[in-house]
Amino acid sequence: MPRGTTTASVSKAKASFSEFLNRAAYGEVRIVVTSHGSPKAAVIGLEDLERLERLELIEAAMEADAEYEAGEALEFEKVMDEL
Repeated sequence: MPRGTTTASVSKAKASFSEFLNRAAYGEVRIVVTSHGSPKAAVIGLEDLERLERLELIEAAMEADAEYEAGEALEFEKVMDEL
């Protein structure tokens, strides 16, 4: 798990890309890349990306479950008809 987050400008990220990539890949840090002082993107390790994707799937499942419980879910046949 990353030790922390650091911030770098686009120009610093370009100049140090290989270093930042390795630090993120080995879980040492997450790098937030800024442009004119505003966060624009992040360099994260593959483990963080996989964790994020799992969380997105869990969130989607929870939303679908809530819709089902509220009676807002479509019946399977209706979904297939729409496809």
